[in-house]
Amino acid sequence: MSTGAVDAKKEGAPPAYHHSNGSVHPIMIQKEGVEELRQAEGYELTEREEDALLENASQSNESDDTSTDQSPEPPAPLKETSFSIGLQVVIPFLLAGFGTVAAGMVLDIVQHWTVFTEVTEVFILVPALLGLKGNLEMTLASRLSTAICCNANIGQMDTAKEMGKMVMGNLALIQVQATVVGFLASIAAVIFGWIPEGHFKLGHAVLLCASSVSTAFIASLLLGLIMIGVIIASRKVGINPDNVATPIAASLGDLITLALLAGISTGLYKQLDHNDYVNPLVCAIFVALTPVWVLIARRIPPTREVLYSGWEPVIIAMAISSVGGLILDKTVSNPNFAGIAVFSPVINGVAGNLVAVQASRISTYLHMTALPMVEPNPPPRKCPTPCSTFFGSSVNSRSARVLFLLVAPGHLVFLYAINSMQGGHTTLTSIFIAFYLAAALLQVVILLYLADWMVHWMWGRGMDPDNFSIPYLTALGDLLGTGFLALCFHILWLIGDRDTDVGD
Repeated sequence: MSTGAVDAKKEGAPPAYHHSNGSVHPIMIQKEGVEELRQAEGYELTEREEDALLENASQSNESDDTSTDQSPEPPAPLKETSFSIGLQVVIPFLLAGFGTVAAGMVLDIVQHWTVFTEVTEVFILVPALLGLKGNLEMTLASRLSTAICCNANIGQMDTAKEMGKMVMGNLALIQVQATVVGFLASIAAVIFGWIPEGHFKLGHAVLLCASSVSTAFIASLLLGLIMIGVIIASRKVGINPDNVATPIAASLGDLITLALLAGISTGLYKQLDHNDYVNPLVCAIFVALTPVWVLIARRIPPTREVLYSGWEPVIIAMAISSVGGLILDKTVSNPNFAGIAVFSPVINGVAGNLVAVQASRISTYLHMTALPMVEPNPPPRKCPTPCSTFFGSSVNSRSARVLFLLVAPGHLVFLYAINSMQGGHTTLTSIFIAFYLAAALLQVVILLYLADWMVHWMWGRGMDPDNFSIPYLTALGDLLGTGFLALCFHILWLIGDRDTDVGD
């Protein structure tokens, strides 16, 4: 237990703990019950207690310290039932889904552009750059959502000055991360493209670097500003930001990033023959700006620690997504499987959206229970079973069920939208729909289960899930979704479903 927590207990106030996102979380469990909870294995609260902890986080716990009464009390949201969770999630979920449909339609069109046919490694960049919304924007949304919800108790986010510092630090942080990840993604694309083909073109490598870095930088800046506005607005109207912020990031992230990648790479490709200095100059400009963002992020305490310690999940997630990009590149390059392009952003985007919501909710719940992330002798926590993840009585199991039930009807709506716009190169037969839904359901089941295990595992080892879990989960979603979808197209081809004329 920290020294501040001991002093607080002496004064009769609930102890507080500082987490890596800079937020301070007071204990909301009565002191006499803490020891029993610690001794219990992965202590469980009743359903009513969980709702109170998660949903009434903005209300201060009664204590002898009267300083908390001086800050204005934010509006308390209603208790979250399965219906209320679904009601808050379904609209952003549909918006996110239609955003991925639009991204799929864009990818279906641009896959025939010259830059995509001549420099096929651009396809490897697609999952890695689209995954930035999970690596950076969704992580930003989860981090700010937790910080605002928790710090509202003690008045740390009440002033415009404090809010401005938090916003500026996080924007600078994601610009640093976007530049570095974009650069590394281009290196991965060059390596993955060079190994199977056996030849290396310097001009194409510089083109990939310039396109990746500039796309990552601009997309992260736009989406970061949108996320900050959504989270602040959600808090003011009493909506749980965890339910709406990440789906909106998904709805806009894929479309904006893919459109930027296609436009920037096409423009830079045209300069290869006439102005070969343009691509290196673009790379140099964005790399030169990186120290400026580092200095700004270092000045803000909540983002300073993430600047130093938050690279592992972002870089590993980029590498995982790049493997998915290699699968996409090899599949799309086969004319028989060109139809996969329109569905890849949809199946990956929907899964990433849902698992990001669940991971963010579990992380906020763990912060709200306010037990320290690292205890002197932490009791071993059993690996969750699928039954406990989906059929338990906890609020997190309830949300997992709601999110899973959105998968099938959501994808049917999105498939109908694609078919209505005559997108893709595959007729939506009953066999195709059955295989597609099976792949999507299996993908989401795996991700929701991994989210339950991963967030608790990271929490028990002192890692803030807001910064670590979502990048891994969304990257795994890209890999699983692209792999399952490619497998479906191969199976359908083998059994005779070979319609490839739709959308030509």
